[in-house]
Amino acid sequence: MTVARILAEKGHSVITVSPERTLEEAIHLLAAKRIGALVVTNADDTVAGILSERDIMRVLARLGGGAFDEPVSAHMTREVTTCGRSATIEEVMQTMTSGRFRHMPVCEDGRLAGMISIGDVVARRIATVEAEHQALRDYITTA
Repeated sequence: MTVARILAEKGHSVITVSPERTLEEAIHLLAAKRIGALVVTNADDTVAGILSERDIMRVLARLGGGAFDEPVSAHMTREVTTCGRSATIEEVMQTMTSGRFRHMPVCEDGRLAGMISIGDVVARRIATVEAEHQALRDYITTA
């Protein structure tokens, strides 16, 4: 299964935030949308960074409540690992596991095209394994 198929099932919409928004605005957006990360985008829809719950916890532990008024750009992860629609679930799982992150923007032609999470990947992988298991059971019982 590829990232394109995951996006076809879950949709292509991504909650984004601009780099000049405050950390407080980003926190409220994460809470309102019940998500774990925001893609930080430039005006041309290119990825400038990503802001995760982990990023926020680190800055709050370091600076306390004074960080709320600071711009997202000051605390986002700038080195963002992305993938394309043709990436496989196995490739994405390996990249997320080795990089120790849970959200990966999907980009095509340099622009944001979607977002996948480790939850999306694991759910699809489990469904695939269960389907394979059922096919084997069916084969054994009909043979």
